[in-house]
Amino acid sequence: MLVVPVSDMIEIMSDTIMDYIRSLSTRRKTFGAGQNLFNQGDDVESLYLVEAGVVHLVRHQADGNVAVLQRASPGVILAEASVFSSVYHCDAVAVTDVNATSVPVQSIRRALRSKSDFAEGWASYLSNQLQQTRKRAEIGSLKTVAARLEAWLAWNDDGLPSKGEWKALADDIGVSPEALYRELSKRRSSFVRRRT
Repeated sequence: MLVVPVSDMIEIMSDTIMDYIRSLSTRRKTFGAGQNLFNQGDDVESLYLVEAGVVHLVRHQADGNVAVLQRASPGVILAEASVFSSVYHCDAVAVTDVNATSVPVQSIRRALRSKSDFAEGWASYLSNQLQQTRKRAEIGSLKTVAARLEAWLAWNDDGLPSKGEWKALADDIGVSPEALYRELSKRRSSFVRRRT
């Protein structure tokens, strides 16, 4: 009997749910960097699946600060909780140029009521997103760049992304790219010293 690892099953289910969402799509939309996909208070009419680029869900605080609630990259459903809301509770801002699949939210609601496979895949996707959010929150609670990087590496089997993805890693752990580069440089220097 073939045993499929849980992580592979989640990936397969995720691919299946994304394909189904694409099949419900009425259109693909493009947004330039800095453009809003929607604004806080807008009626929820569409669900977006990010195909290319990065989108941040942000809420503006009374003190002028901005809280980033979600960092959506390719393959991520943007503001998935909005499926059950009448209005958006934050702004969606394209950080880079973005291509997104737009799906009428009513189509998603109907599928959740009538297609048990889709509902199960949706629940699995939401569970995975919740785990990722908790992980980011735990990493973000750590005080130093070194501790945040160490925790991120532990969660990712000590696999550092390629140099072209370091800016995204810095964003993911909530530090400036420069602070991450300094930490990586220190680690490289200490590794070289240990080998000599």
